Amino acid sequence: MRPLDEKETTLVFEKLFKFVGPNLKHIIERPAMEGPDPAGYCFRLHKNRVYYASESLVRRAISIARPKLVSLGLPIGKITKSGQFRLTIHSLDLLAAHARNKIWLKPAAEMTFLYGNSVTKSMLARITENTKAGDGVVVLSMSDLPLGFGVAARSTQDCRKADTNAVVVHHQADNGEYLRNEEEL
Repeated sequence: MRPLDEKETTLVFEKLFKFVGPNLKHIIERPAMEGPDPAGYCFRLHKNRVYYASESLVRRAISIARPKLVSLGLPIGKITKSGQFRLTIHSLDLLAAHARNKIWLKPAAEMTFLYGNSVTKSMLARITENTKAGDGVVVLSMSDLPLGFGVAARSTQDCRKADTNAVVVHHQADNGEYLRNEEEL
């Protein structure tokens, strides 16, 4: 377990900024409410996985040997062998709380998304205004339950004109991964 170096920090912040925008400041400066001396939260790297944990938890975890440490805080993603950062489904709650762009699915379309399919216009119930193509979006049910996240394939304006079978959001992760990839998570 170690702090992120400059390159890794840039990778993580760029990916998070894609989803939360200026709300990234709230994630970084979030005060922790645990431990005898509450501090903030920080990002740590352990076995190519990036964790978001309170500083007091990190201080307590230092006493555990690296090979025996399994996890620390919230695993938000991993750094691949090619050096890219990939968000995992574990970061969904953090993204949903601070997301800039959201889409809501029709109730009949929720299972289709949870099976790993991308979102088409016919599945779309609502979308936030000013969403641009390439922006990160959090996918929600009509009852505001976070289902997953992805990348917008079309802007809000283009969605209105698009065909019903046109892809609106490219799937990246969903809650169904807990069942499909149980061993890896």
